[in-house]
Amino acid sequence: MSAGDIFKKSFLEGYASGELTISSIAACLVIAGLLGVYVFFAYRMLCRREFFNKNFSVALIALAEITAAIILTVQSNVVISLGMVGALSIVRFRTAIKDPLDLVFLFWAISIGIICGAGLALVAVAVSLVLSVLLWIFNALPAAKSPVLLLVSSTDLKAEGTIVETAKPLCKSLTVKSRSLTADRLDLIAEIRTKDESALSAAVQAIPGVTSVTVVAHNGETTY
Repeated sequence: MSAGDIFKKSFLEGYASGELTISSIAACLVIAGLLGVYVFFAYRMLCRREFFNKNFSVALIALAEITAAIILTVQSNVVISLGMVGALSIVRFRTAIKDPLDLVFLFWAISIGIICGAGLALVAVAVSLVLSVLLWIFNALPAAKSPVLLLVSSTDLKAEGTIVETAKPLCKSLTVKSRSLTADRLDLIAEIRTKDESALSAAVQAIPGVTSVTVVAHNGETTY
């Protein structure tokens, strides 16, 4: 037997784990499935309604099960694990994530599968409980009011200074984001924070030359 055969044999024997039994496989998949259902309900309760996707929430359960099955397969044989890595490396996921919190639930489901597949179900349960409590607490905290956009159109091309001076006393903050000048029109966009949007709109609208005033809410990604 050559030195290469001896090394190959010792390498494979060193990384091969014990045989999987039907009971251990069933226990792993059942626990991963139950925790996946727990993640499903956590996502349903914590996700904002406008971003809730039933298919995505159901996929979390399947993701936990599939990941657990992959880990069980990988730990049984090093040759299979290398083949599995090669097969999974060609898969590309292009599903758009609408809410950053969805990424948390994706990694949560995947980690459940990995941990359960490694035989550490208690760790998966503990992580799920701690994570759900933290998400619930921080989700319940009141969010600071987001800034809004003030859109002003005026036929007076030199009205920017007057608009800013009129709006500033009614705003906690005001930052001009964009200005557009044409031959007979000034379009101004400012990011502001104010408690009374109606009073602000009325004050700016009263400026001579102003033809329209629009207040638009946004969260940094979506404009309403």
